[in-house]
Amino acid sequence: MGRRLVPLTLDNLQDLPGSCRACVFWELDPVSGEAAVTGGTAAPEKESWISAVLLDWGSCGRVVYVDDVPVGFVLYAPPAYVPRSMAFPTSPVSSDAVQLITAFVLPAYQGQGLGRVMVQTVAKDLLRRGIKAIEAFGDARWKEPACVLPAHHLLAVGFKTVRPHPRSPRLRLELRSTLSWKEDVEMALDRLLGAVQKEPALRPL
Repeated sequence: MGRRLVPLTLDNLQDLPGSCRACVFWELDPVSGEAAVTGGTAAPEKESWISAVLLDWGSCGRVVYVDDVPVGFVLYAPPAYVPRSMAFPTSPVSSDAVQLITAFVLPAYQGQGLGRVMVQTVAKDLLRRGIKAIEAFGDARWKEPACVLPAHHLLAVGFKTVRPHPRSPRLRLELRSTLSWKEDVEMALDRLLGAVQKEPALRPL
């Protein structure tokens, strides 16, 4: 099984699930977001947001492919680009952190470690860019896929709670202070990226 994580661009935006391509929950403030949904402009607003972040800041997401089939994605950006984050009771995101906005994996591909690999890939990208930490808002009462990630999943992949809340805790993953974790990231990515090339060589001719 070949797995690839590719930077999100306008060219592969169509590989996100339909509901996510037209979701502006994070990209706009609550009032503007509701207006975009009501007015039918959510999809263009999403495209405009991604374009602006790419131009101003750089890579802000990854799309996950398994055997060339898009099965998930992750989105992240500095909090200044995420208006909805200020609507949370545990805001604001720390000034030295990038916000892990949201992520999704198709149900058929869950339980295979893709969520952890996505976080590791984001961490490696941000380490290269000199970012100190990742923060995210979690849903402590999560029951089904939504725009806010389940708090228990964030805790499972290494985040720690920095501001508790019964519904919307804010969590943080330190990057530069955990060199051993960085090495784990490197090893995991080497295994992931090497799988496609190395696997055929192990097959009998």
